Amino acid sequence: MKILGWTADSDPVPEKKCIILGVPHTSIWDFAISYLYYTSVGGKAYVMIKKDFFIGPLGWLLRSLGGLPVDRKNPTSLVLSVIHEMNKVDRLHIAIAPEGTRKPVRRWKTGFHTIAKETGVPVYLGYFDWGTKHVGRGEKIELTDDAKADMKRIQEIYESMHLTGKFPENYITH
Repeated sequence: MKILGWTADSDPVPEKKCIILGVPHTSIWDFAISYLYYTSVGGKAYVMIKKDFFIGPLGWLLRSLGGLPVDRKNPTSLVLSVIHEMNKVDRLHIAIAPEGTRKPVRRWKTGFHTIAKETGVPVYLGYFDWGTKHVGRGEKIELTDDAKADMKRIQEIYESMHLTGKFPENYITH
């Protein structure tokens, strides 16, 4: 990370299981930066990646780096499989990009909210700021039973952080 000019702002999450949001997600390089950050501070996190990338040797490499292939065409099945995996293992830190894509979107996906509420795991507001080259797990946020209100609050917190994506035009918080 230091060679690339990045600074890690926080240690790994202390809980055995959690969800770490990764915002802003505007580039495939966000995965590389977040992987380098989390491993450099002693953590091991998994990240959901579109299954189309898991072809040949690239698939092996992504799996070894903590990539979990997912089919985004069936969001309900995806959420249920993550809930099942969370309940099955002793330790799992999973990074999720609530934007769901690297393209600009106004409506973030709430699957992480469902997973967190169903499994009782905490959610951290992770970030990677390409403008300042700072990356961290961010603060823990308490969720309510109102996913829409929680998402509005989460987006407001991210907006107040003034983060810059690798491709700033692809990051929308409101």
